[in-house]
Amino acid sequence: MNQHDRTMNLENLERVYTQYASVYDQTFGKAFDQSREAVVKGLALSPDETVLEVGVGTGMALPLYPRHCRIVGIDLSEGMLQKAGERIAGHGLEHVSLQRMDAGDMSFDDNTFDLVMAAYVVTAVPDYRKVVSEMIRVCRPGGRVVMLNHFSNGNKYIAAVEKMISPICQRMGFRTDLSLHHVLDGTALQVIKKEKMNPFRYWYLVECVNAKNGYAHS
Repeated sequence: MNQHDRTMNLENLERVYTQYASVYDQTFGKAFDQSREAVVKGLALSPDETVLEVGVGTGMALPLYPRHCRIVGIDLSEGMLQKAGERIAGHGLEHVSLQRMDAGDMSFDDNTFDLVMAAYVVTAVPDYRKVVSEMIRVCRPGGRVVMLNHFSNGNKYIAAVEKMISPICQRMGFRTDLSLHHVLDGTALQVIKKEKMNPFRYWYLVECVNAKNGYAHS
């Protein structure tokens, strides 16, 4: 993907999600309340850990994080960030900050975060490889990268349908034909947990250890 195409895709993505912002919580976001809460509460975060939430959206998960951690949320959409800011103010989340940022080109230093969380993001970006690479870069060696996402089913009939409808879904801001194998292939991520999540057990929680720089997970 050349830079012009990437820029155009990012502009389209920002426009789509800014249009969603006013209704996101009551529609798409509401359907994933249960899985979002289960994932965040299952992270077992230690005091003073630093967490990056990539694609924070309207910030629906932000009140779920423990207040003894520092949380940074990024998103490309100004509309989404405005809603997230209102949620932060309404809940008094002084441990949370927001930044408008392209997840495929983050401004953070290497090894900044103990945990990087991406919920419903990897299949909603123009170049998932750049986003995953950036998530690994800003996560410290031995830290965790956690993805809550749909990945294509191993069943060849379901996979065929997913591939067929993927172009339509991409116009809406996400794709259906991406497999976990393709996301992780060639990366330093080692899967330590994988489980199906609601709704419909169609989404997956994938928790990985960042094994870059020779870090070996025991």
